[in-house]
Amino acid sequence: MENSIMKNLKILLVITVCSLVFNACLKEDPLKIPFQTYTPLEMSDGWEIAKPDDVGIDGEALKEVYKWVHENKEIWQIRSLLVFKNNKLVAESYMRDPNDRTNLTNIWSCTKQVVGVLTGIAIENNYIDAVSDPISKYLPQALNTDKSQITIENLLTMQSGINYSTWEVFGQSAALLQQKPANSLDYILGLDMRSEPGTEFWYNCGNPHIMSAIIQKQTGRTLRDWAKEVLFDKIGFNRYEWITYKDGVTMGGFGIRTTPRELAKIGQLVLNGGQWNGEQIVSRDWLSEMTSAKVLIDDYCSFGYFWWIPNYSSMVYMAGSGGQYVFIDKFTKLMVVITSEQNTLGNFEMSEGFAIYDKINYITDWWWW
Repeated sequence: MENSIMKNLKILLVITVCSLVFNACLKEDPLKIPFQTYTPLEMSDGWEIAKPDDVGIDGEALKEVYKWVHENKEIWQIRSLLVFKNNKLVAESYMRDPNDRTNLTNIWSCTKQVVGVLTGIAIENNYIDAVSDPISKYLPQALNTDKSQITIENLLTMQSGINYSTWEVFGQSAALLQQKPANSLDYILGLDMRSEPGTEFWYNCGNPHIMSAIIQKQTGRTLRDWAKEVLFDKIGFNRYEWITYKDGVTMGGFGIRTTPRELAKIGQLVLNGGQWNGEQIVSRDWLSEMTSAKVLIDDYCSFGYFWWIPNYSSMVYMAGSGGQYVFIDKFTKLMVVITSEQNTLGNFEMSEGFAIYDKINYITDWWWW
């Protein structure tokens, strides 16, 4: 009798354990880490740390913003949110993995905005004479073709007229990501024209790739290596990778992998008018031109030289596929950096970037310097 009871108890125990394990396996793992703190970690990476209230941001209200971001299941894609004010890092939190603080992640089309900055440095150093120059002045491949009259400015404003597809599954960006064409520049320049240069805004990754090839030809170095010397090393942008195509041309439309804190250094340089630790890295005049509206896209947004320009505020921003953002406000000196899941498109992209920025901007005193 006793043996029978013990046997039944053992069976019941096994069933209970199996049930608990099974239920644990079925239970949905939380996509986000519960909010704990937004206090930044000291990392000796060049960022000075400050408290929000000390730079004119309501600390308690900011905590509510971070709690909302952590708890909002509708924005499951977001991975990091960092806030900077007056050249200082005042808040950071990582919604999915604390290691995202140092892990390299794709910033996708934010690469285009970096190329915009580098174009200004190339012009300042006389590698390029003027944005009005036709690309055929620098690329013999474009001579005597229907691309010969495309200008540098056409590239920078996404008005080259080249029929390059960025988003299609079998489009040109997909082909370049897979390194299929033997020569990336010839591949892009061999595409049909969809419109006359300067007449249509057509956002794509081909234009900045041509820009990368032009700078590379003029400097005699890959854009990645030249950028390290003239930009990255000077602002302490150290943790990154930048893909170079198999033909040796650094990818211009995408290709940089970095961390949120490093990405913020590009935004801070632009916010500071091109200065870093007292050194003028890129011309203030160029940055003013780069972040001025050149093409009206719709009632809400315009486009500068590879930079996005909202029509309703003093903010300009970098943007990459999936929800990678750097919002900078030249008036309030506020910068907000957001990174999200890297490979989401359409309805699966993180769509609350502007709402998050607006919430933080609303609790920032515009007069606080």
